[in-house]
Amino acid sequence: MSAAGAGGPAGRDGPFGHGGLAGHLDGFVRAVRGAGIPVGISQAVDAAEILTVVDLLDREQLRHGLAAVLLQRAAQRPAYDVLFDLWWPLGDRPAGEPDADPDGDGPVGATLDLPDGGVDLAGLLRDRLARLLLDGDEEALRRFAREAVDRLGRATPSPSGQSFFGYRVMRALSPDTLVAQLVAGLLGDGERGGLAEQVARQAVRERLAAFRAAVEAEVRRRAAAERGRDAVAKHAVRPLADQVDFLRAQAADLAELRRTVAPLARRLAVRLSARRRLGREGRLDFRKTIRASLGTGGVPVVTHHRPRKVHKPELVVLCDVSGSVAGFSHFTLMLTQALREHFSGVRAFAFVDSTDEVTRFFRPGADVVDAVARIGREADVVGFDGHSDYGTALAVFAERWPAAVGPKTSLLVLGDGRTNHRPPGLPVLAGLVRRARSAHWLNPEPRRLWGSGDSAADRYGEVIDMVECRTAAQLADFVTTL
Repeated sequence: MSAAGAGGPAGRDGPFGHGGLAGHLDGFVRAVRGAGIPVGISQAVDAAEILTVVDLLDREQLRHGLAAVLLQRAAQRPAYDVLFDLWWPLGDRPAGEPDADPDGDGPVGATLDLPDGGVDLAGLLRDRLARLLLDGDEEALRRFAREAVDRLGRATPSPSGQSFFGYRVMRALSPDTLVAQLVAGLLGDGERGGLAEQVARQAVRERLAAFRAAVEAEVRRRAAAERGRDAVAKHAVRPLADQVDFLRAQAADLAELRRTVAPLARRLAVRLSARRRLGREGRLDFRKTIRASLGTGGVPVVTHHRPRKVHKPELVVLCDVSGSVAGFSHFTLMLTQALREHFSGVRAFAFVDSTDEVTRFFRPGADVVDAVARIGREADVVGFDGHSDYGTALAVFAERWPAAVGPKTSLLVLGDGRTNHRPPGLPVLAGLVRRARSAHWLNPEPRRLWGSGDSAADRYGEVIDMVECRTAAQLADFVTTL
């Protein structure tokens, strides 16, 4: 089997290195696991079995076959595809030999091998790209992307080797400016406007996105050939949504985080649900117990109990919404909104250097983004200079809402514990913890930073259960062990 046929990378030790195909697959599985996708031993065995049942000459069949046994969620697919393209790239061709033209008109670059006298290389490639986009042949588009990167993506050689950049290709070809031409080509003599044009524009957008992805994959492939797959994978693979640091979350990550929040909220509600102190069963049912004892001579061998009623717990959330934890506060307010469905009473309080109740902004069906914006405009959370003051915020909360925390209340504090060197208000917090049924503090900073600089997290941790919660995965662990 050739390297090109298997889609495997060529190298000095053969297409798959010292370990052959099995060793290459093992490296790929390790890379997938390193990207945060959980892959167990049984899944790795299934992946090896896939190699015996799929056509290794069909790269896309191999891609989908391995994905079927290695992935559990659709959100894992983008990271998987990046790694697959690194470990199973398109087969290499000899240097200087252009790819075959799928239309049968000769090599892709054949018409471009002209003297340098005024030849518009980018223009010729751009015309070729327009034809391929109209045809919609994904395989031909991927091979053209390789040719475009080879011809237009080269940077000035450096002592470390030749570098390639996708932005140079996209700047030279400017594919986004072809939209009107492509839409007209897809519609032909058909009527403009209406559903037909919308479908055509959507098809053009999808094909342009596929071309961009192909260019990026080719640049990564060439970088991997220079620096190694592992080095490129560390920077090429974006973290999964549940591993994105809340303090660095981008707008694109928030949609996936919203989908992560709902099941976590349900699990957290179950873990924090109020339980009676009398154990797993309710109060003794005296009448049933005596009646049952008549069969044993009046000895109550078996006792009967009334069913225990499990009530939805009450929850009070204290959330730091200062600028230093803006990403975390956005996520935690999403969590607060989701928790409203599972608790009998949820009261949300936001603070910076003062505290205000913001429960009114989280009515059923409210948009979290809108709620966060309204908190910034309407909530009375800034009392002095707008810098975090936990001591004052806790004191204001305890003074204005003294009955908010009681024996049936679960208290959840969300913030980094950085006080700007102001009094932390430990006695007030200790009093709230004593009154609450349970109390936990979720901190978005790494544990190693607690107590550094103006952080009072280590001191707060002496009076309340302080938990590092930088990602959705860590929140899931907290809920599991609660």
